[in-house]
Amino acid sequence: MLKIENLKVSYGGIEAVKGISFSVEQGQIVTLIGANGAGKSTTLRTVVGLVKAASGSIVYEGEELTGLPTDQIVRRGITLVPEGRRVFPDLTVLENLKIGAYTRKDDLSQDIEWVYSLFPRLKERHWQPAGTLSGGEQQMLAVGRALMSRPKLLMMDEPSLGLAPLIVQDIFSIIREINRQGVTILLIEQNANMALRIAEVGHVLETGRITLSGSGAELLSNDAVRAAYLGKSK
Repeated sequence: MLKIENLKVSYGGIEAVKGISFSVEQGQIVTLIGANGAGKSTTLRTVVGLVKAASGSIVYEGEELTGLPTDQIVRRGITLVPEGRRVFPDLTVLENLKIGAYTRKDDLSQDIEWVYSLFPRLKERHWQPAGTLSGGEQQMLAVGRALMSRPKLLMMDEPSLGLAPLIVQDIFSIIREINRQGVTILLIEQNANMALRIAEVGHVLETGRITLSGSGAELLSNDAVRAAYLGKSK
């Protein structure tokens, strides 16, 4: 579905992504793990057109995306849930969801009900301003808003950041359910343990390079990964 080859991205004179290559197959959950500053967020932002690639190739369903504007990429079926939620605090839950469908001109009611079925708390609070929601509820809204564009590939940047452990469990259960319903997922997550437990494939990024790849289970049992990202070793 998505094939990235020798992608390089620079900010000023600093090379943030140093020639990475990986692919995402339809129906998979793929995760990128690594320390802050490793280039994970930059990679996702480049895929969706928010950051310009210095060189390399991003091919989605056989089409080169490099150079396309973000709205055209979203129309092709890729959506990013940004780090930090970025909801519109003064707009209601329902208004935030409708903004997620800005590229669409058709009836939204079925998709709104789908989001409410995934996140019943959003339905209960659909007339509340988004700024009055808890952190977990705002994260649910950010995911729900992204789903309103009917993505085939949903990219998520740190969905569990700053959330209580019980809410993190909820968010990961919902990620699994979204995937079961046919949405492919590319996930960045500081909580490497949770991410690798749900991912078919994982890649470790260190200072802009992929240093290790494997199945989620393989990386969970890898001594170097356990020591660096899971806080334990065998």
